[in-house]
Amino acid sequence: MVKTKERILDTALKLFNSVGLAKVTLRTIASEMNISQGNLNYHFKKREDIIETLYFNLVKNLDAVFVLKQETKNVFETLFDVSEKVMSVFYDYRFIFLDFVQIMRENETIKNHYMQLVKQREAQVMQLFQMLITEEYLRKPILENEYENLYKRTQIMTDFWISSVVVSSKNVSKSSLSNYSKLINQNIFPY
Repeated sequence: MVKTKERILDTALKLFNSVGLAKVTLRTIASEMNISQGNLNYHFKKREDIIETLYFNLVKNLDAVFVLKQETKNVFETLFDVSEKVMSVFYDYRFIFLDFVQIMRENETIKNHYMQLVKQREAQVMQLFQMLITEEYLRKPILENEYENLYKRTQIMTDFWISSVVVSSKNVSKSSLSNYSKLINQNIFPY
């Protein structure tokens, strides 16, 4: 049986993803679940607590992708597989990326964690790039900070691809994943 706290998170995630952060209140979530707001407040005092929990669930799911893929032997395959899996997790928590700036402005805990996470992910990706250079899948760097900048460009594209889809086609769906995953992966081909 699914616990009330998990049901609240599932319902909030569904609502945030479908109508956006601005239109979802604790009352909206409680109403959707057919429970009292008091019952919801027993588990989460503020909407920000729900947003933080969902953010850290997103991070936990991303960590699982990175840990799983570190065990893979084929480094080149890992690079492409990780990006598609990461984008799938991003899609599952898409409201965070659609309302990214607002969340970062309003929640210091998430912002500080995100900034640390970016540094951690950069180290992981740079390690992967080094393995690809060692195995001669990638050429040695020619320009200063070439691969660091490749990571930064890829990070920007990865963090904001959902916004791009919504702006250009008004609807993001699972079918968008493959196209944008290819677009992001093609960043590496010139190298």
